[in-house]
Amino acid sequence: MEGYHSYGKACVPDQFASNESSLSIKLTVGIGVGLLVLLVGGSWIYWGLKKRKLIQLKEKFFQQNGGILLQQKLSNYQGSVETAKIYSAEELEKATNNYNESRVLGQGGYGTVYRGILPDNKEIAIKKSKIGSQHQVEQFINEITVLTQIIHRNVVKLLGCCLETEVPLLVYEFITNGTLSDHIHDKGRSFFLSWEKRLKIAAETARALAYLHSATSVPIIHRDVKTANILLDDNFTSKVSDFGASRLIPHDQTELNTLVQGTFGYMDPEYFHTSQLTEKSDVYSFGVVLAELLTGRMALSFNVPESERNLAKYFVSAVNDDRLFQILEDHIVNEGNIKLLKEVANIAKSCLSLRGEDRPSMKEVAMELEGLVIMEKHPWGNANVNIEEIENLLNAPTQSFNIDVGTSCSSNTTTGYDSMINQVLKPLDGGR
Repeated sequence: MEGYHSYGKACVPDQFASNESSLSIKLTVGIGVGLLVLLVGGSWIYWGLKKRKLIQLKEKFFQQNGGILLQQKLSNYQGSVETAKIYSAEELEKATNNYNESRVLGQGGYGTVYRGILPDNKEIAIKKSKIGSQHQVEQFINEITVLTQIIHRNVVKLLGCCLETEVPLLVYEFITNGTLSDHIHDKGRSFFLSWEKRLKIAAETARALAYLHSATSVPIIHRDVKTANILLDDNFTSKVSDFGASRLIPHDQTELNTLVQGTFGYMDPEYFHTSQLTEKSDVYSFGVVLAELLTGRMALSFNVPESERNLAKYFVSAVNDDRLFQILEDHIVNEGNIKLLKEVANIAKSCLSLRGEDRPSMKEVAMELEGLVIMEKHPWGNANVNIEEIENLLNAPTQSFNIDVGTSCSSNTTTGYDSMINQVLKPLDGGR
């Protein structure tokens, strides 16, 4: 019969079979599309919820790491601004190869410092606090607050920070040549730390401390001056670092009553006994640094006779008894001008006076050392050291900067947090 086929089964019209097949295909496609939409929609919802949860976690860390406190502290200080960055957690993880042990530069009570490499091959140092210590968070906030007040060529530069991780992170310029302590106390290195370099490092460190005390918008006491906190670059330029213990001094005060903090061997005995922190406490610590530079000895040693364990006492006693050249490093005596060595020793001795009022200011120390550097370079014209040249060195331009961490970081909204992580430092009006 026309239009029908028979193969031993019921005869079905061709058109009907074709429609049934088309319907089956459409149904299969429809189910597939539906499942795909469901899958995509479900994935979108999942990733959306995951992203929101991550943002909320970062907000939590921001507040936990003192972001609100940082905002409040920084709002108290105004000044001209230098740009710096708020880094993301992902950026710093990638820069340190997920904080690989091979990237560790140093460790201490504060936490760990890592070497990082950014995509543009710029090297950075990342300071990571210890987990679960409120004191570490406070020191972190304090360090940012202090470093936002000054940029100086002899102070390590703060590049930015990260508040969105479990522990706060600070990002600094990477200083290539280690610490002054490494160079003084490593016998393989100390011989190459010439007298000329030592005098230069001393003058530059004094210059930086003088700036902290008298040329910043708010005076700053470092409170932990020591050779381990003085970094050196490839040119042996001094960079004062680690401001976690530092304090800002209101203009109407000359001292602070505070919990004693610092490093034994470098700590001002007057501050230790009275808890009265003044600028002269840094002067004492700097005197110990000078004594280290001259003698190559540790600030505290326990493998020497008891009379020699405390370098400050031992050094002052040696100068008073005219035994200075018995305790100086041999190669320094051979290289240095005897008169200049005595001058530096006398500066160190005056810095190490037991009473703060008997110590010079850091500005006076810096001026004396700058004068000695000029005399070292121009020994035949040392009678006419130019005071104006020294003043100009001490009064080189410096700037302050501030961190804009956003105006809101509420846990029930992501707007404030998003604005925080997307901002860099913004200029403030009325900068000098």
